[in-house]
Amino acid sequence: MSNVEAENRFAELISFIRETIGEHDMLITRETLIENDLGISGLDAEGLIFELAKKYKVDISNFRFRSYFYDEPSILDVIGINGRQRKPFTVGHLEKAIIAGRLDEEVINS
Repeated sequence: MSNVEAENRFAELISFIRETIGEHDMLITRETLIENDLGISGLDAEGLIFELAKKYKVDISNFRFRSYFYDEPSILDVIGINGRQRKPFTVGHLEKAIIAGRLDEEVINS
């Protein structure tokens, strides 16, 4: 895949994210954290992942949702007091999932 094709695919992903979450002003890069930067957690994060799976035909059956997203977080969860720190999950991870056709630990850590 050429650089232009990769950037077009990423631009399409950004458009999908903006449409899905209703955020049109924030700068979104591959390093943008879904939960911390975009404020997407709980049912909203689940919805984003399900919509991504449907649109891009990504297998999410082995995705460990709770490892990356809080349910509906309290402030104690966000600042780490409850000891339920989540792994970082970025827009770049979504892009990797689209390329691989699946979202799991191997893809995320590649």
